[in-house]
Amino acid sequence: MAFDSLRLHLSELPGAVPAWQGQTTAAELPDICHAVKVQGGRLAALWGTDEQDHGQGYVLHLALAKPEGMLWLRSALPADQPHYPDLSPIFYPAHRLQRAARDLLGIDAQAADRRPWLRHAAWQATDLPLRHDADAAAVFEQGGDDYAFTTVVGDGVHEIPVGPVHAGTIEPGHFRFSIVGEKVLRLEEHLGYTHKGVDKRFQGMALAEGVRLAGRVSGDSTVAYAWAYCMALESIAAAAPPARALWLRALMLERERIANHLGDLGYLGNDGGLAFGLAQFMRLKEDVLRMNAGLFGHRYMMDCIVPGGVACEPGREGLEAIGAECDALEREVHLLKDIYDDHPGLQDRFLTCGRLTANTASKLGVIGLAGRASAQAWDLRAQARPAPYDVLDARMKTHKNGDVAARVIMRFDEIFESLRLVRSVIEHIGAGEIAVPLPDIPSGRMGLGWVEGWRGESVVALESGEDGRIRSCHAHDPSWQNWPALAFAVFNNIVPDFPLINKSFNLSYSGCDL
Repeated sequence: MAFDSLRLHLSELPGAVPAWQGQTTAAELPDICHAVKVQGGRLAALWGTDEQDHGQGYVLHLALAKPEGMLWLRSALPADQPHYPDLSPIFYPAHRLQRAARDLLGIDAQAADRRPWLRHAAWQATDLPLRHDADAAAVFEQGGDDYAFTTVVGDGVHEIPVGPVHAGTIEPGHFRFSIVGEKVLRLEEHLGYTHKGVDKRFQGMALAEGVRLAGRVSGDSTVAYAWAYCMALESIAAAAPPARALWLRALMLERERIANHLGDLGYLGNDGGLAFGLAQFMRLKEDVLRMNAGLFGHRYMMDCIVPGGVACEPGREGLEAIGAECDALEREVHLLKDIYDDHPGLQDRFLTCGRLTANTASKLGVIGLAGRASAQAWDLRAQARPAPYDVLDARMKTHKNGDVAARVIMRFDEIFESLRLVRSVIEHIGAGEIAVPLPDIPSGRMGLGWVEGWRGESVVALESGEDGRIRSCHAHDPSWQNWPALAFAVFNNIVPDFPLINKSFNLSYSGCDL
């Protein structure tokens, strides 16, 4: 079955991205996925839902991305045999997504790797917390946690386990290194230690309230997730936000990008031995966060994007203050970039370290900043161009070397581009309302949100239920695609370079553990 034959337009609302939906059988999935890949597409998300309360079985959902838009594909699975073909040979990111769906819902890709991904010892294999009849308040009996890491054997091979509890305040994750001397032969990751039942918590929430939970899927991407949720809900409601609200959403999204890139550049400088870089970039990030708090009421702009628009605005004086801050930031970041570029110690640590080739990145389906640093030209702002990016004309930044140095350069380039976009927002934004009420929404409607956050694409798929409540909602973090790339990037590097390589990707643990 061809991609084009499945198209059914979901939304043409201002601020939305082109999206189509279709239904197919499990047996047809490999052919469709292969056709999408041949046409330059990739897997954006994979998840499942329980339809037994509607007298059916289960549904496997695939979000398949192409430059011109998204295909939301659904495949019904029988309740007694909820099986479907393994899609990981076509789309590499499907591997972990399929394992997570099996842990949460019991639908099975029948892949060779039968190990759990999210469950750990928190519940028994027979407990399936995402099924509709599962009690979200139940206390599960603990299961075993004898995860079978892959063993590398040979003369001089040793293993180093790192985590899941780390020395700092970062989230938990287990990394198992197989090494000879200090050289890394293999890195195997095991995540899923922050499971908090977000997908389950969405069920039954009021549609208007779901945005608050979406904005907390991964706290450093609250704007991206809130916008993606609202885009999905507004698509369902066939209600367009006011133009001013869309401009303000873009302004917030770019400020979120700037703040995170500033922080990363500081930490990367520190990991490379330049504590001065950490001090200076964290000072600049703090200035951005304080202005956010003063103008939007929250340092990270949580709860500022709401269904139908935005909840607050900076006013003309606030916009002028943001413009002045952009000018000051640009001057200081240029000075710091010159220092980073000319510092021999940093460049020695950055160049060729943690290289992810364009070919490997393409096979792995790497997206976002990490993908663009390895020549993967995916940026929704420049391709799908949801309003107001159709007017802002975002310029995609890419690099070809794929090493730590390239990911550092990408952050500098994207800061400068985001500063340009913020100035353009200030120039174009007009007067008017900042929110409109949404109409009552009948049950059984589905909408999709797709936003280019600072780390990559945040995807939210939403289905309305009875009485204005959520039947199901799934949020997908770009880190799902990019965590496997870290294991390839660290290969043949030395163990002491792992913190630097890991920080250059800066992936979310929490965003992948719903």
